[in-house]
Amino acid sequence: MTAQIMQIGNRPCRIYGEAHAEYLLLQMTDEHELQNMESEVAAIAQSAHHFLFAAVPVESWNDALSPWKSPAVWGKQGFGGKAADTLRFLTEQVIPSLKQQFDLPENVKIILGGYSLAGLFALWASTQTKLFYGVAAASPSVWFPGWMEFEQQYPMQTQRVYLSLGDKEERTKNAVMAVVGNSTRTLHSRLAERSIDCTLEWNSGGHFKNADLRTAKAFRWVMEEHT
Repeated sequence: MTAQIMQIGNRPCRIYGEAHAEYLLLQMTDEHELQNMESEVAAIAQSAHHFLFAAVPVESWNDALSPWKSPAVWGKQGFGGKAADTLRFLTEQVIPSLKQQFDLPENVKIILGGYSLAGLFALWASTQTKLFYGVAAASPSVWFPGWMEFEQQYPMQTQRVYLSLGDKEERTKNAVMAVVGNSTRTLHSRLAERSIDCTLEWNSGGHFKNADLRTAKAFRWVMEEHT
């Protein structure tokens, strides 16, 4: 499946898939992830469903995808807390542009997904709007300070949530990030209690293993029918 580049606002978005699609898949990406985008989309395309996929680039990963400001957890770069601006860009520019350009049905099912901090962004975005049919959060950064308390106050407003984690991710010496396992388990339990269609899948390895295929699996799960 070959990509076409579509300029939306000041960003060159990579678009895969077809017009009139049943599902619109959105993923915030950085340069590193774009290198493996072909393999990710090929893995998503193993699904029987018709979809349009948009990879939307962000300039500063830590700033654009964090819901509020927070100090650095590793390295020197903190978090700028500009997720609200990013969500506004999606809802006011990206989604309307794609609907128009690709003649998507008015009731197209929109799935917001991503890896790591982009996964957290997708979870957070679904606390702000009912726009998203599902969230595909692969190894989401649910260790982010204040997130679990926030989600309890402002629950997600989506029908389907896929969560995953690498089985070595919580075995880190970084005290902030070591809570990721328990936070992910707790979030999954919460969603199940609220009768949201959700799953938690454990992958072998650490955080950086097979990010493209893990994210593809997340999107595929949200598109499939579950009994």
